[in-house]
Amino acid sequence: MTAARLLSVNVATSVTVDWASPSGRTAIMKKPVSGPVRVETLGIAGDQVGDTKHHGGVYQAVYAFAREDLDVWGERLGRTIDNGQFGENLTTKGIDVNEALIGEQWQIGTTTLEVIEVRIPCNTFKSWMGLSGYDNAAWVKRFTAEARPGPYLRVAQSGEVTAGDALTVVHRPDHDVTVSMMFKAFTTDRSLLPRLLDAGDALPPEPRSQAETYAARL
Repeated sequence: MTAARLLSVNVATSVTVDWASPSGRTAIMKKPVSGPVRVETLGIAGDQVGDTKHHGGVYQAVYAFAREDLDVWGERLGRTIDNGQFGENLTTKGIDVNEALIGEQWQIGTTTLEVIEVRIPCNTFKSWMGLSGYDNAAWVKRFTAEARPGPYLRVAQSGEVTAGDALTVVHRPDHDVTVSMMFKAFTTDRSLLPRLLDAGDALPPEPRSQAETYAARL
């Protein structure tokens, strides 16, 4: 089995565009950068968040997506997908990021990152795919049905990451709440919401609130 590693570090600055809703700003156009890159509590140096109302913060500091999943989408769309095209900060290889557990921790370079939330697709993502020349018909629905969204990561320890760094799982919690399960709970199967509480203290406040509210109605 190939050791897990970081293929690329991708960043973008926020710009004003007429296709980004609802804020009119986006930084989804991530491109790979070379050399060591600093990672702090709110994200990666040189990267910005366009819609700060719905994205960013300590629980969405860094977004990861697997090269393997990009390749699957590339086959379906009939065209290679470059690292960063899905708006991810980190493109990984050799690890199923969607089977990662909430609260799982990764060591990359001198940085420790914690799997903490999930990315929910939006119309800005759909528009970006279309503008990039891909078939984006019903894109949000298609992406959601796959239930392989990639995780948002909390920065547990600041440091530096570099493309090519090994990705090592240094902590794996004792529960079964995966990235895919959390995504389904918020999109296609809300009956899974109470299961998220099994993640314990690793569950961020907003997902916890939704899970508790749903569970209280049962």
